[in-house]
Amino acid sequence: MDGVPEGRKAPTRRDYIKYGGAIVGAGLLAGCAANERPDSGATPGSSTHGTDEASGGAESTTAESGGTYSVTMAPAGEVAFEKVPRNVMVYSLLYADMAVAYGHGDSVNSLGFDADAGGNTLDAYYERLDGVSFDRSGLEQLNTGSGEVNIDKELFYELNSDLHLVDPCLVLSFDGWEQSDIDEIRENIAPWFGNIYSRAHGQPPEECRDEYEYYTLWELSEKIGAVFRERERFEALRSVHDDLIDRIRTDLPPADRRPSVGVAIFMQETFYPSKLNAPGFAAAHTRPLEATDAFAADDVTYETTYDYETMLEIDPDVILHPFGIASYYDVAQVRRTLENHPVGSQLTAVQNGRVYPSGNPVQGPLMNLFQLEMTAKQLYPEQFGQWPGYENGDPYPEIPESERLFDRQRIADIVAGEY
Repeated sequence: MDGVPEGRKAPTRRDYIKYGGAIVGAGLLAGCAANERPDSGATPGSSTHGTDEASGGAESTTAESGGTYSVTMAPAGEVAFEKVPRNVMVYSLLYADMAVAYGHGDSVNSLGFDADAGGNTLDAYYERLDGVSFDRSGLEQLNTGSGEVNIDKELFYELNSDLHLVDPCLVLSFDGWEQSDIDEIRENIAPWFGNIYSRAHGQPPEECRDEYEYYTLWELSEKIGAVFRERERFEALRSVHDDLIDRIRTDLPPADRRPSVGVAIFMQETFYPSKLNAPGFAAAHTRPLEATDAFAADDVTYETTYDYETMLEIDPDVILHPFGIASYYDVAQVRRTLENHPVGSQLTAVQNGRVYPSGNPVQGPLMNLFQLEMTAKQLYPEQFGQWPGYENGDPYPEIPESERLFDRQRIADIVAGEY
C-alpha cells in the first residue's frame, strides 16, 4: 500500500471506513471506535463548551476536604480521590501525553493498542524536550487490534488500576459490554475518568447521550491536571500554549492570502478527507491557523472518499496528511506516489511541493504545541519560517532556536516540575 512502511500490515478499506480513519500502525487505532464519528448535528447533553483552544479554561473542577479531593468531567461526573492515582489505565494517546506533561508518565500501565506504535509518536516529539521521555516497556496492550475492536473485561481485574483514564462510553460501544459491566468495573476496581468523543464531537452510544459533554483539548488537560493535583504545571503549560496561539493569530496573513487546505489520508489510491476547522480536539492544531478548508463545501463524514479526479476538481493548495510524524504513514512515499500518477501529479499541492506530514489527531498538550508550530510553518512559511521537511520514523525536525515558535526548555522545565 502506498505510504505504508515495508513489513507492516496494511489496513483494509473496511478498517478505514469502520474506524473513521484513525488507523495507526499495523491496523491499530488511537482512541477511536466504530461509533466515534463526526457528529451529524445532534448535541449530547447540554454542553456549552466552545472550540476556542486559547485561554479561558474550564470552570474549577476540584474540591478539597482534608486529604480528599474531587474532579468533575462528563461522562463520569464527579469523581472523588483519596490520593493521587499511581497505577492508571490509559486507552488513548492524549491521556498518556497528559500524564507525561504532569510528571506522572510512570503511572501509566497500558495503552489501547501497540505501545511501541503510540510510543514512537511521543518519542518523536519528546526528543526535542530535554529530559522528557515515556517509558513504555511492560505496558499492557488493551486491544489486540485484530478483528473486532474490544477489551477483555478480565484485563481490568489483572491491572487492578487506581483509575481508568478511559471513556466508559467508548467501552460501552464495544460488543458484549453493557452498562452493568461499566458499573461493575467502577465499583469493584476503580473509577472511570475519560472523554474521547470530544475528539470530533462524535455521537456516543445512546445510553450516554443525555449527560455527555464536549470539551476542548485544554479543558480536558485542565481536568486531568486536577486529577494528578498538578494545577501549577497545567497553568504553566497553558500559558505557553496561549502565548503560542496569540503569536500565531497576530501574524496570520489576511484571509484572502491564506491557502486552501485539504486534510486527507491517502491509501490504496483513495483519499479519505476530514474537516480542517471542525470542532473537537482532533483539529486543535489546524483550526487556530484559520486557513480555508478545501473540503468545506462537502458533507465530509468518516465514510467520505475521493478518487484522484475528485481531488483534482477540489485541488487544494496544501495537503496535510494526518498521522505523519513517526506513525503509520510514510508521507514522503505518498508524495512520490502522487508525483508519479498522471492525475495526482496535476494537483497544485503536489506541483508546489506542499504535501506535508500532519499531526496526530489524538493529541495531548505537549503534542499540540509541536503540531501547532508544524502547521503554522507548513501553511504560512513567510510568517513563521519554512517547514524543514521530514522523513518517516525520524524525530520531530530540529528547528533553529531563532525559528522556534515556543520555548522547548521552558516546556522541559515545566514537565520536570520547575514552573
